[in-house]
Amino acid sequence: MSESRSLPVAAFVALRPRQWAKNVLVFAAPLAAGKIFEPSVFWPSIGAFIAFCLISSATYLINDIRDASSDREHPSKFRRPIAAGELPVPLALTMAIVLAAISLVGSYFIAPALAGVILAYAVFTLAYSLALKHEPVIELALLSMGFLLRAVAGGAASDLPISQWFLIVAGFGSLFMAAGKRYSELKSEEEAGVDKSATRRKALNGYTLGYLRFVWSVAAAVAIMGYALWAFDVAQTPSSLPWAEWSVLPFVLAILRYGVVIDKGDAEAPEDAVLGDKVLMLLGLAWLILFGLGALGV
Repeated sequence: MSESRSLPVAAFVALRPRQWAKNVLVFAAPLAAGKIFEPSVFWPSIGAFIAFCLISSATYLINDIRDASSDREHPSKFRRPIAAGELPVPLALTMAIVLAAISLVGSYFIAPALAGVILAYAVFTLAYSLALKHEPVIELALLSMGFLLRAVAGGAASDLPISQWFLIVAGFGSLFMAAGKRYSELKSEEEAGVDKSATRRKALNGYTLGYLRFVWSVAAAVAIMGYALWAFDVAQTPSSLPWAEWSVLPFVLAILRYGVVIDKGDAEAPEDAVLGDKVLMLLGLAWLILFGLGALGV
């Protein structure tokens, strides 16, 4: 048996700091607007990032409290601090309330619109954790909404207008990630021979691999189309070179590369899937540079 963690360590692990990597999406809208380096945009975006780290950790705590009994029977989730008995439920609940309050109050002082996004995230995530996580398609939409709200938070924090192309790419890109996550979970469990009545996520019983492949394939296609339209629209602005148009190539290659990760069943944790693939990281870096140069009109 593995060694028990101390209370401070268990409390920190329960916040799921590895998941905070998802919150870099808050910088997407400011970067797309070409204003990420303006102090009036950069610092509110940093605040939005911190606010999302706090509120997401609060919702993870609530989710783990809700699922503690089932997590104890899971082959890997039994090590979560609440399920393992290392973090008392009353303390976990208090932490969740405090983190949520700090996030909401802090985001309101940054921008009321950001507080609205944070509140919407909290409502959708709690609805997912407490009631709708076992409903096929609905839970997929809520999971996608979590990614999308992160993407629009940076714009809300700095009062930046968000284009329809950005919403299309962010929305369907979020669905692509969410469907890929579920596809990987279902494929891994089917290959492991996990029985439907055992420890598998109940919502997975409503999906087939063919259906989830259809969803993430369509989502990827729409995201690519939307991004291409954005890139050629931005290319109409004065620029020394067609950076935005060139950024389409690494964007498409990154989508296709991530599709390989999904198809292998390795996208259960999107942040780990991205950080663990060097080629995907290089494509992402190339895209980010070209995307940024195009958005900034260099």
